[in-house]
Amino acid sequence: MHFNPYGGAAAELAVLLVNAEPERDLADLLRDAGYKPVGTLDADQVAELREWIVRLDAVFTAPGVDVLNELLAATAGVPYISIHDGRAPHLHYAREDAPTDERVKAYTAAGLATLFCEDPARIGRCARPDCAFVFVDTSRNGRRRFCSTRCSTRVHVAEHRTRRGA
Repeated sequence: MHFNPYGGAAAELAVLLVNAEPERDLADLLRDAGYKPVGTLDADQVAELREWIVRLDAVFTAPGVDVLNELLAATAGVPYISIHDGRAPHLHYAREDAPTDERVKAYTAAGLATLFCEDPARIGRCARPDCAFVFVDTSRNGRRRFCSTRCSTRVHVAEHRTRRGA
């Protein structure tokens, strides 16, 4: 499935943030994800993003209009058109000169909201009982249930063993 940049890249950044290890350096994560411009993150901004990640996680648990509207309302976003880095005109939901944490919050909230409006079933949490990872379903048929092939294989092997043993 093809997503616009907010329903795709921004929602995928939300996935990376939610799935990140708690000790992961968030500025490094943003750089590794290709988020631009990263800027700096002081201790308060890191704490703010850590709280934001908990709120993002809730969207993957129970995606819905109310939870997404709460995220959108919590951002300092004011939509405007940007042409940075030689790219074609595109929407941003926070000013480029805003602090990094504010921009990330606006970006991920808009991304998940856009994705939800396009197809709410594409926002998922892994169906393997012991896995807490989340994902954005970009499959053609939109029936993804697991965060990875590894989790899918584990569940299917366990199901096969159960059937064989019965």
